[in-house]
Order: sequence, then structure tokens, then C-alpha cells
Amino acid sequence: MKTPVIYVVSDSLGETAEFVARAGASQFNAGKFEIRRVPYVCEKSTLAKIVEEASAFPSVIVYTLVIPGLREELEELARARNIPTVDVLGPMLDALAQVTDAAPKLQAGLLHRMDDDYFRRVEAIEFAVKYDDGKDPRGLLHADVVLIGVSRTSKTPVCMYLAHKRIKAANVPLVPEVAPPAELFKIPARRIVGLTIRPEVLTQVRQERLKALGLTTDAEYASLERIRKELAYADRIMAQLGCPVVDVTNKAVEETASRVLEIYYKGRHEH
Repeated sequence: MKTPVIYVVSDSLGETAEFVARAGASQFNAGKFEIRRVPYVCEKSTLAKIVEEASAFPSVIVYTLVIPGLREELEELARARNIPTVDVLGPMLDALAQVTDAAPKLQAGLLHRMDDDYFRRVEAIEFAVKYDDGKDPRGLLHADVVLIGVSRTSKTPVCMYLAHKRIKAANVPLVPEVAPPAELFKIPARRIVGLTIRPEVLTQVRQERLKALGLTTDAEYASLERIRKELAYADRIMAQLGCPVVDVTNKAVEETASRVLEIYYKGRHEH
């Protein structure tokens, strides 16, 4: 039997429909499906070609189409070929129209309109990647938040989470053998957040990391003595900076990020 194909058809990027398609496919072992995304469809002739191609396989067509006439055309073409379809956006538009007593704009791509929020989010994500792990200390001076801490205290994932909240976050690893960058001491303490963790928990975290890399777990990197030394050094730096400190022990990234956001907004309101 041929591999079933999910066609994702959209008059915009098609990200929403693809997400729904993958979520559905995951319930049936996603490896058994092939997903083909066809974005920016704006002509009926393109729909005809898609349906023609889809008829050669066991297939489903998932779509987000808001341009007038395209939805109806696709449904008619697919019905003639006995191809099941899933209208991701249509029922939501109909429901919203009913409750608001207003007609939808029916313009493709409004969700991804290049507004200020969109650009700020993209800029923040690029910033987090560029200034991750202390790559370029000059970026610290331009960060909204700088996270500091020893290795494996969730600095990078928290920075990425903050970036999706449109906050430019950088991070600096604290290692006893390496002096922190001078730029770190030029930033107001309210813009720096230290991340700490209980040494026993960090030992387990680092051992799991070593296992994942195929290395032995008896390396100094995961030893309790080494970890206590690193944490003591980090405590001294944080005290010197006078920055707030968050204990990430057994905390999910979202929990840590939420606490960092609380500190960030409190600092902004006070200055």
C-alpha cells in the first residue's frame, strides 16, 4: 500500500494547517504519512492540479483558505475525486462571524502581517542565538536581560523562551577558570538574573548529559566536588554584581522564565 499523503494547502504560508496535520498524524504514527505543503495558492487552476495529483494516492487535503471561492472550489474538486478534506479555518470564521455579527476580512496572511510585534519577536530570537553562551560580550550591553550561571542551569532555553515574549536575552556561563566579561559589570544589576541550582541535582543533570553524549559519567564535569566549586564561584560573582538570583532546581523552563519575567518587569517599573 502506498504511503498516505497529507496535502497542506493554503493561500498563505500554511503553517497553521501543517501544525494541525502533524498533530493528527502523530496519533497514527506520523512516520506513516507524507506531508506536502502547498503555500500561497491563489488560483483555482492550482487547486485542480493539487487534487489531480492527490487522486493518485490515499490522501487527505488539509487547508486554510480565506480567499473567496477557493474553499468552495477545493471542496467540489475533492468531492468529485472522493478525497477527504479538512477545513481548518472555515468553522472558526463561521463561528466568529455568528457571535460578532460581522463578516471576516477574508484576506490571506493576516496572522503573519509584518507588524511591530512580529519584528520584535524575530529580532529577539536572532539576538538570543547570536549572544548565546557568552559568544560576543558586546551584545550584553544591548540585552534586556542577561542570565548568568554555571553550565546546565537552563540559561539557553530560558533565553529562547524570553525571545518568544519579544525580550532580548543573552547569557553568560560562569566558570571558575574564566573571568566574566567586563561588559557584565557595566550593566545595571536589575537587568541581570543569576540562575542557581542545588549541587546534588546538578550532578544528576550533568551525568545525564554525559550519557546522552556517549561519555562516561565519572568525568570531573559531573563530580559533586567540581560542581560545588563552580556554584560557590558563581555565588560570589552574583553577590558582587548584586543581581537577583533564581533557584532553578526541579523547575521547568516555563517556571524559570516566568520568574525572570517578573523580575524584569518589576525592574522596569522601578526605573
